[in-house]
Amino acid sequence: MAAIASEVKVPLPDGKTLDASLALPDTTGTHPGVVVLHEAFGLNDDIRRICRRLASEGYVALAPDLYSHGNRGLCLTRVMVDSWTSAGRQTLDDIEAARAALAERPEVDLERIAVLGFCQGGGFALAFAVQGSVRAAGVNYGAVPKDRDKLVGICPVVASYGGRDRIMGSHGERLERYLTDLGVPHDVKTYPGVGHSFLSQHENWITRLPNPMATGYSEPEAEDAWTRILAFFAEHLKAP
Repeated sequence: MAAIASEVKVPLPDGKTLDASLALPDTTGTHPGVVVLHEAFGLNDDIRRICRRLASEGYVALAPDLYSHGNRGLCLTRVMVDSWTSAGRQTLDDIEAARAALAERPEVDLERIAVLGFCQGGGFALAFAVQGSVRAAGVNYGAVPKDRDKLVGICPVVASYGGRDRIMGSHGERLERYLTDLGVPHDVKTYPGVGHSFLSQHENWITRLPNPMATGYSEPEAEDAWTRILAFFAEHLKAP
């Protein structure tokens, strides 16, 4: 199945808009949808690639640029602070606006929407999944709160972490424990041979330098994670 990609605007309650990338399957009818949340590097070509991959699997994928709500520098700072403090109210509101815009599209079954996030976006995906407006959440090397009760009410979660990631790798064990305690359907896996961002194919200065997160793409683990994500979404977003 091929993907049809375009750049769109997501309307916000304050009259502003978010830039976003949209990818559609090239088939007719309604499809499940996925809100894709970017890493700290923002909405780049790798996130657009991920949207196209989801579309090729039969999903309508929408990736909002969380740094485009007003002045880019101020937005970047706010979103970074949100991710570090877990405050995140405006960022979560922007993600909800993206979800609502996705749900309003005629190609999307509004009852079958998931969220999928990477790194910073993985933490936001986890936080957003508690709000009850999505059926499943994909969390890739995202931050997990220390307080288990912050995950009460969360939807089913599929998550992937890198064991060589000395900053975020241990969060996978925490997430597994919390979701088990809460009785939430989940699939959490830590890959011992890779570090952070092993699903991301873009290169930047961080990937070229030694760092405690052992950042870098690894195809075998990335493809295994994709197989798990797609199987989990297929299970939890299936049509009635």
